[in-house]
Formats: sequence, C-alpha cells, structure tokens
Amino acid sequence: MTSIDRIIQQEPNPFDAETFWSGNFWREDQKPELTVESIHDEAVAEIQQILDLVATDHRTRTLILEGETGSGKTYLLGRLKRKFNNRAFFAYIEPFTDSDYIWRHILRYTVDSLLEVPAGETEPQIVLWLKNLWAFKHRGILDWLRGERQMFINNVRAIYPAGIYNATEFFGVLHDLTNPKLINIACEWLRGDDLEEEDLKALRVQESIDTEDAAQKILANFGRISAETRPIILCFDQLDNIARSADGFLDLQSLFSANSVIHNQKLKNFLVIISIITDTWKQNANRVQPTDKDRIDATIMLKQISIDQAAAIWASRLYRLHHQATPQPESSLYPLTREMLDQKFPGGKTRPRNTLILGRQLFHEAKRVLMDAEADSNHGSDSGLSVLQAELIPPDGEELPEKSGYNDAGVAAFKLLWWRKFNATSMRIDRIRQYSSPELMAMLTEVLQACVMGVAIQPRLLPSRTYGSYSLSYQTPDSPFRVGVVWSEDQNMVKFFNLMKLCQEVIDQNLCQKLILIRAEGVGTSSNRGNQLYGEIFTSNPHVHLIPDLTSVYYLAAYHGLVNDAYAGDLIVGDRTPDIAELEATARQAQIFQDCPLLQDLGITRTAASATDNQQQLRYIEDFILSRVINQQCIARQRLISETLTQFSHINESQINQLISHLCQEQGQIKIFDPEAKLDEQLLYSTIHQ
Repeated sequence: MTSIDRIIQQEPNPFDAETFWSGNFWREDQKPELTVESIHDEAVAEIQQILDLVATDHRTRTLILEGETGSGKTYLLGRLKRKFNNRAFFAYIEPFTDSDYIWRHILRYTVDSLLEVPAGETEPQIVLWLKNLWAFKHRGILDWLRGERQMFINNVRAIYPAGIYNATEFFGVLHDLTNPKLINIACEWLRGDDLEEEDLKALRVQESIDTEDAAQKILANFGRISAETRPIILCFDQLDNIARSADGFLDLQSLFSANSVIHNQKLKNFLVIISIITDTWKQNANRVQPTDKDRIDATIMLKQISIDQAAAIWASRLYRLHHQATPQPESSLYPLTREMLDQKFPGGKTRPRNTLILGRQLFHEAKRVLMDAEADSNHGSDSGLSVLQAELIPPDGEELPEKSGYNDAGVAAFKLLWWRKFNATSMRIDRIRQYSSPELMAMLTEVLQACVMGVAIQPRLLPSRTYGSYSLSYQTPDSPFRVGVVWSEDQNMVKFFNLMKLCQEVIDQNLCQKLILIRAEGVGTSSNRGNQLYGEIFTSNPHVHLIPDLTSVYYLAAYHGLVNDAYAGDLIVGDRTPDIAELEATARQAQIFQDCPLLQDLGITRTAASATDNQQQLRYIEDFILSRVINQQCIARQRLISETLTQFSHINESQINQLISHLCQEQGQIKIFDPEAKLDEQLLYSTIHQ
C-alpha cells in the first residue's frame, strides 16, 4: 500500500506549467480527462449553432472569440477541434509574419492542417475530404480515382462547370494526391511551395502558386468543393505576434480585410474564428475599418469560471495521483482544499490559468511541508499540511505572487519547458521548406534579439516588396560593421536570379559591410545567370553562403513558439507569465541557443571547442536531471530515471544513476532523502528552494 502523502512526494506536480496547453491544436494533444465540460459550455453551444448553419446553407460566417489572458481561448479551440472534427475540417492558422503574404500564409497553414490525421482516424483530413467529395451523388468516383487522370478531371469539371480557379490543373493535382509517387509534391504545390521545373512538369502544372491572388483563389476552390462534405473552420489565434503596420501597431486590418474578401467573394463553407485577447481588441478595434468589422457575424466572450469549476479543474489534475493511493483520500482535492480557492478568489470567480498556477504553487508547497514533516518527525516539530494554507495563501484581493526575477529554480523550469518545446518541434519538422522564407527570416530575427542584448536589427534589407521580407541587417553593440542576411529557399531559378540582382544592389549601395546568404536549396548550374551572379558575390570574402541544417530550424521554430506564447500571455514558466523581454532575458540566462549550428556559423554563439559530442550529450542529460529535481522540489528516483530515459533514449539506467550520483556528490544541488533505502524507494530532493 502506498499512501497519498508518499505519492505526492514521489510524483511530478500535476499542475506543472509545462503541461499547460497552448498553441496549435494539431501539435499539442489535449487530454480529455482534464477537460471540465461545464467550463465555457455556453460558448461551445453557440459555436455549434453557427457551425450547423454553415453546414446547412454553406454561407461563410465569422465570429470573434474574445477573452482575457488566461481565460482559455486557445484551449477552447483545441476542444472544439476534438469535439467537432467528425463534422468539420479544422485549420489552425499561425500568426502571419508578413502582411504582403497573408493569403499565401493562410493557404499554407490550411493545407498543412488538412494533412493532419484527426483522432480516431487513420488518414489525414485531406484524404477524408477527397473520399467524401462526391461519393454519394456520384458513386463512380472511386472508379475514376483508380482510372485515368484525365477521366477524373473531365468528370469533376462536369460537376463543377464554373467557379473553380485554374480547374484543370487544380483537379489534376487533387488526383495526384492519390498517387503515392506524387502526393508529396502535390501537397507542396497546394500549400504554395516554390517548386522546381521537373516537379511542375510531373504535376502537369505551369507554375507554382506564388501570388496572393492565386493563393486566395485556390483557397476559394477548397471552400467551393467542401460544400459537398463538411465546412472548413479557419482558426486564427495568438494574434499579438502578427506582422505590424508601418506605425508599429498590430496589422489586424490585413486580417480583417482578408476576412471581408472571403465574404465579398462569397467563398463557400468556411467558419472563420478569430481568437483575440480582450485588451488587444480594445486597443486595436478602432484601427480596423468599420465595413470590415461589419463582416463579424458574432462575438463570443469567454466568461470567468466559478469556484466550483475551479475545484473541478483541481480534481481532474489530482485524480491520477489519488487513483494510485491506498487508502483513497477523503477529498478529491487533497492535498488542496476548497477553502484555498475561496480565500484566494473571494469574489467567487477566476480564470482557468490562475486556477492552475495557484494549484501548482500549493501542490509544490505541499511537497515541501511533507518532506519537512518527515524529516522532523523524530523531533516533535509542528508538521503536516494543516500549516499549508496559512503559509501560502495571500490576503484577499491580492494578485498571484510574482517574483522579482528568475532564480535557479526559474531557469530550471524554463529549461524543462524549452526541452519539451524543442523535442515536439523536431518531431513535426522534416524539411526546411516547411516554412516560407519570410517565416524563416522572422524566426531568425526573434532569435537574434534573444541572443544578443542591444542588437540593432533592421528588417527588409533588400529593396523589394517581393523579397524584402527575405532579408534583414543587424549590428551588434561590440561591432562597427553592419551584417546583412538573406534567406531564400525558393527553388525557381528565375526567382534566384532576381534575388541575386537585389543582393548586388545592396552591396553596390554599401547597405551592409558583410552579406550572408542562408540557403539549403541548390544555386543552379554555371550556365544559369543566377548562379553566375551568386559566384561573383558569395564565393569570396567578406560575403558568404551558409547552408542551414534541420537542427537549426528546430531551434528557430521552437523559440518562435515560445515567442507566440509570450505575446499572447500563454507562456508560463514556473509560477510566472513572462513578457517578451523576460523571455529573451531567460533564454540568454539558460543559454538555450549555445549549440545551434546556424548561430555558431553566424558567429552569434560559440561552443566549447574541447567538448566532444558524447560530452555534450552527457551535459544535456545531467542538466535535465538537475533541472527536473529543482523544478519538482522532490521526486522518486525511479520516476526521474524513467523520465530521463524517455527524454534521452540512447542512454541506459546505469549511466543515469552515475550522473545522479555525480550531481549529489560533486554539485551538492541534489540530495537523497533516504540514502539507506532501496533505489526504487529513494526520493531525490533539491537544495534550492523556489
């Protein structure tokens, strides 16, 4: 039998910030058992009614999902996807980085989402969409799919004689989605990737989707055809990190203009959900044209939750621990209490995130109290969880406590969050061109700002509306020289030639003293004019060509996710919600970019030359072990070993035990609470108090 108090000491905090859910609902899985159905049930019901209307008359509708920071907007989008994915196709649209590319951005993320596999299905949304397009009205479609490509095109064009942009090529590419040899490049074409001539010929199309007008019309094609199946729900979220207009304000106008086009052009069968923070909307609503705001069909405000609902959140998080205990705790909230919520939120209302942060604080303190009680049990000291409430709960009306800065425990919490984000990112990215060139450059900008305090970055170095967002220049505080950076992964050699001409202009005008081309794609052959210009510019000092690797993109994309969270108020580190300045400072303190190959090539970071790959890996693992123990205050040794094996599959249990021993003996930041106990009964605890 294992008591609940012992389990509390052994297990990770169920309210850990790293388990909080935010961002793209295709990249983070919600756990249904943690959902309290009564929370925001009115909003779910209202959205369901609107979705039913779209499914009935196929008229596109737009709604604003509004709520305070921490009210659960992003979580609700994921919940909607989980609840209604059998009735609609869901697309999560990441914040757009360049207003000039907004339609191509929407198309890219719509297709990316359609390539995702919904829960309970074995095929991606786009295949389910294809299989259901005309299956009931035209039963011969499966025969068409198995037959000649042209027959498929002819039959589908007969069903849609008008209203489809570039119909022959579009339907031909849809057919190619059923061809294992062509499906990858067919998806790349649909999402707007710039393809090589050979790939275009294989798909029998003239050109890539490389204009805003073409992207808008391809998106309209999806809506036109999806009227035969299910609506497409476009979810715009975390809008506090979208592109900014010339005056520095968020460019919400571009988004609402795009939404108006969807309505004015009568794009069919879309439900557009714009999720936005209440304060952000109040500050920017007057910057959106009234005619564009008129296209909003409904505004749904997420309300605060009741204390009963907050208690239900706590109970859902604690259930797994209680289920392991013998005997079962009398209260579903133990070691917490309902009175703690009443005292902290005397008004009877709160927000889901505040509930979770408070739960983490109290549970963490419960661990400390139990450890102290066990250590003092032989000395007759006052102990037990009865002292917890008086120690931790602040007076009525006070905000959740915030510390003046990040101590070692704060950095440990951040590192754990970073590793989780980095690992999740590396699992979903398999090629650099998964991101557009403007996105890659925007992500590099964010990382440069985090790496170098006081760096002066100027966007859009190239004097071109088309290619300006492919470039930037920067100057570090300790350098008199300005460095220009251009990043392009476009495969088309005509575009590459145009890019090289612009690079030459930058050099001729002395807009930077060193120009760096970042490009993993090829640079053409010697007979190509673009290649010739490339040779004249980038094959001798001071200008250089850097070839990025996929690992570097993992770093950029993972940090970009944290930046989105920080701007949206969704980033939780320990008990804090850092803003972008705090995020940058903590990223520097944690040195998370130290081993990013691209940043090393740029000379931004440097790693120890004497460290071998194996030594670096051991350093990562030891750092993870230390951070995990600091973050948890105490944890079962075997639980920590299990987590480490999951995080680093190439190491074995014996090696982990050696690292734990080293941290205990040499570093002194980890102690074994019961060193005489068997290994599988030992507790590890941190000497650093949060």
